[in-house]
Amino acid sequence: MKKIEAIIRKSKFSEVKKALHEVGVNFFSYWDVTGLGNEKEGHVYRGVSYSTSDIQRRYLSIVVNDDFEAVTVQAILESGATGDVGDGKIFVSHIEEVYRIRTGDKGGDTLK
Repeated sequence: MKKIEAIIRKSKFSEVKKALHEVGVNFFSYWDVTGLGNEKEGHVYRGVSYSTSDIQRRYLSIVVNDDFEAVTVQAILESGATGDVGDGKIFVSHIEEVYRIRTGDKGGDTLK
């Protein structure tokens, strides 16, 4: 099993969520997060200057069976990209074991 963690633009969340559902990823957790990026310049919006050092993003945590890793990552890459700096990152790590709390079942079938 794999844990896929993605930090994406909040404005792309609906598209990413739809893309994940289309490939069969129907459960994941997400949080609103603030982080620091590499972009150091400020921006002006409607005459107001603001700093981009604190970036508002959405953090997704998805656990999938190994055979869903590639399609999950591809769905996020395609739906979350704008082509601009700050589109985010995807991290993939190995999960040793999963347990369903309600029944005590363990293994990949608990993700279904």
